[in-house]
Order: sequence, then C-alpha cells, then structure tokens
Amino acid sequence: MTTAVREAPHHRNLTCYTDYSCRLPECKERYNAYRRDRRRAENEGTWQPFIDAKPVREHLLKLQAAGIGAHRVASLSGLPYQTVREFLHHSYGNRRSRRSRTTPETANKILAISAETTLPGFTSATATRRRIQALVATGWPMARLAPHLGVTPKHVWKITEQRYVYHHTARAVEDAYNRLRNKRPEKRGIARREANIARRRAAANHWPAPKYWDEYADLIGDPDFEPEYKKLRAEILAEEAAWLMTAGRLDREQAAVRLGVSLFTVDRALREHPQDGLQKAA
Repeated sequence: MTTAVREAPHHRNLTCYTDYSCRLPECKERYNAYRRDRRRAENEGTWQPFIDAKPVREHLLKLQAAGIGAHRVASLSGLPYQTVREFLHHSYGNRRSRRSRTTPETANKILAISAETTLPGFTSATATRRRIQALVATGWPMARLAPHLGVTPKHVWKITEQRYVYHHTARAVEDAYNRLRNKRPEKRGIARREANIARRRAAANHWPAPKYWDEYADLIGDPDFEPEYKKLRAEILAEEAAWLMTAGRLDREQAAVRLGVSLFTVDRALREHPQDGLQKAA
C-alpha cells in the first residue's frame, strides 16, 4: 500500500514546505530564510511571531463596506482566501473561532490594501450627493430623478448615503444636474404637490440650491466644507457660541466677546437654537 503525496495548493508561503514536504529550490530557500530571520530576531530579543488580529479584522470590515470583499483582498494580497476569511468568520466545517492572532507579514499584506488605491473606478460621493440634493431643492423628488440617472428609484437614495460612487455614476449625476438644474419640475411631469414636498424637505435639511454651488463650485466636492445655506444668523451664532463653550472652554460672556456680540444676543441665540453638544457638556 502506497501513501499518496499531497500536492501543495500553492507555493507562496512556508506551508508547502512544512505541511506538504515540498522541496522545490525556491521553497527551500524561503524556509531557510525564515529560519535565519527567526534565529537573528531571537538572539536580538525582537522575535514576535504573532500579533493581535483585531486591527486586521477592522480594516477588512472597512474594505468590505467600500465594496472590497474577501475574495478581492485575497487576490490583491496573495493570501489564500481561507486565510482572509478566517479574520471575519468561523472556519468552514469546524468550530474553530475567528483568528485572534496573526503574523506581522500577513497583517502587513492586508493593511497595505486601501479602498482609494484599489478602486480606481470609484470616486468620492460628496459632489454627487450634493448635486442630487441641489436638484431636490429645486423641486425634483429623488425617486423621480431615477430615469434621468439611469438607475432605480431605490438606488438614488443609496447613492446619497455612500462614501464612494463609480465614476460613471458621478458623470451621470453631473450630466443630469446640468440638464435639469434650470428646468421647472412642474413643467416636466412632476405634480406641484410633489415638487413642493421636495423643496420643503431640502429646506429642512439646509440643502443648497444650484445657485449656491455656482458661487462655491470649487468646494462642491470638498467633504470638509460645510455649507451654511439659508441658516438664520442666530442659528449660526448659536453653533459658534456652543463650539467656543465646549471645545474652547469659554464661558458665555467670553464667547460673546470673542464673537463680537452682547451676552444677551448669545443667550437668545442659544434659547432659540439649543445645541446638543452644549447640553451634554453642561
């Protein structure tokens, strides 16, 4: 009776040598290099074969949220799919729990993958989201924008909640924005009631209209720019005073001096527009 020799599934790491008795020259050299590095690190007191896997798992979850799944990570990192999957789930066919430790080499391969560089077909959704919201401000209901964007009504909502969108989606929204921004929805098949509901929704959320973005065209795609569109002066004053009193640790009188207004003005603004952060700090 002869025992079949198992063939290593790949020749990328030490398992082909240790588990499958592979003796290809390049695999033997990989194993010998590992032994030399280990011996040197042990002599120097820096040997750290395993590290906590939590940062790797958190990074994989972020990649997953951006649309990069375990199969794609395995392909990009050169790691077996099973290795990547075990950071997120229990192993197939047994009760072994998720990986709690891993080698620095494996961790570095996964942590080196980023959504920004891995998804060249994607771009930030900031400008796309703001263009859709601007059309809503002119009276276009989101669901009624779907035919102009070439997507389903449900997907229009999804676009506004994403951090990244495909380049072709961004272009489709920009094209529709340029076509519809000066068109009255009521003259394009949208009932007046629907259009007014859309406008009220945009006003309640302070979504700027296209004319606003004409003035700030270079900032429409900047996620760090916060438009203060149609906010009352008292509302803006309340936000600034609350920030000075929480982050700057100033009292009401000091905040009023910093803002160049009276204490009465600050108190009235805070009464009319109470701030959650200030209430929690108090």
